[in-house]
Amino acid sequence: MTSENAGSGHPARPSVPGAKSVVFAPGSATCGGGAHPCAWVAIFTAMNATIVRLNTPMDPDVSVPAAERLLAGSPEHRVWNYFTDSTQTFFAGRWSGTRGKWRVRYTENELCVMTGGRVVITSDLGEAHTFVPGDAFVVPAGFCGTWEVLEDCSKVYAIFEPRQPT
Repeated sequence: MTSENAGSGHPARPSVPGAKSVVFAPGSATCGGGAHPCAWVAIFTAMNATIVRLNTPMDPDVSVPAAERLLAGSPEHRVWNYFTDSTQTFFAGRWSGTRGKWRVRYTENELCVMTGGRVVITSDLGEAHTFVPGDAFVVPAGFCGTWEVLEDCSKVYAIFEPRQPT
C-alpha cells in the first residue's frame, strides 16, 4: 500500500489495481506483533471482490413516470441495476427509455454515458442540453427540470446517493 494520501484524512490507496483501501488501526492486523500491518492479508482480502460486467443477461425492472410528473407521451423505462455497494449508496447499471417527457428532481449524483438515442435535459432555469451516443455528463444532486427522450435511448449510469442524516 502506498502512503501518498498520508495526512490527507483519506486512507492510503492500494498499490494493487482493483484492490480496496484498507485502514489498519494501531496494534491491529500486524505480522508477528510488529508495528507494520500485513499488507498481503489486506491485498488478498480486497482481491476477493469480483468485477461486475454491465452486459450480462438479466431481466430489467420496468416502470413509467408517475402521472403527476408526466408531461408528454407514454414513456417506459427499463433498468438493469448490476451493482449496489454494501452501503447502498452507490449503484451502476444500464437504463433505457422510450419517447416522452417528464419532470425530474435529483437527490443523487448521476454519471451518464449515452449509448443510444437522443435526449434533451432542461433545467428549471431553462438551460437545455442535448445528448447523443458517446456523450458523457453528470446530473448533480439538487437538479430539477425535465428529461425528454426524442429518440428511444439507452445509457450506462453510475449513481451516488449520500445517506440522509437521521
